[in-house]
Amino acid sequence: MKKIFSLIVALFVFVAVSYAQKGVLKFTQETHDFGKVEQGKPVTYVFEFKNTGTDPVVINDAQASCGCTKPSFSREPVMPGKVGSVSATYNAASAGPFNKSVTVTSNAEAGQTVLYLKGEVVAAGAAETAAAPASTPSKDKKKSTKTSR
Repeated sequence: MKKIFSLIVALFVFVAVSYAQKGVLKFTQETHDFGKVEQGKPVTYVFEFKNTGTDPVVINDAQASCGCTKPSFSREPVMPGKVGSVSATYNAASAGPFNKSVTVTSNAEAGQTVLYLKGEVVAAGAAETAAAPASTPSKDKKKSTKTSR
C-alpha cells in the first residue's frame, strides 16, 4: 500500500512539474486600431510579446483570417525573459471598415493566441484630412467692452 501511494505521489509531482515548465507569451497589445487608412497603401503593425515562462517559446505558425492580411514572425526560439514579435500587414485594397485576425500557434502554455487589426480604409484625400492636425483658430482681435458705472 505504501508503494502504491508513493508511486501515485511521485507521478503527481512529475506531472505537476512538467506542466509548470512551459513558455508563456505575454503580448503588450492584442488589438491594434489603425484608424483611417489610405486606400491602396498597405499598413503594418508589429505585435511584441515577452516570454514570461520558464521554457523557450517557438512560434510554429501565424494564420491570417483572409488573404488581405500577411503575418510574419521570427522562427528562432524566444528564451525566457526575452522579447519576440509577430508582424501583420493589411493590404487596404477595399474601402470600408475592416476587422481582421491573426492566429498565432506556438508551444506556449496557451497554444494559440488571436491578434486583431482594425480600422477603416478611405479614399486618399479623406485619409490625409483625417491624419492632419486640426488647424489652429485665428486669434480674434481684442474686443473692447464698455462697462457702465
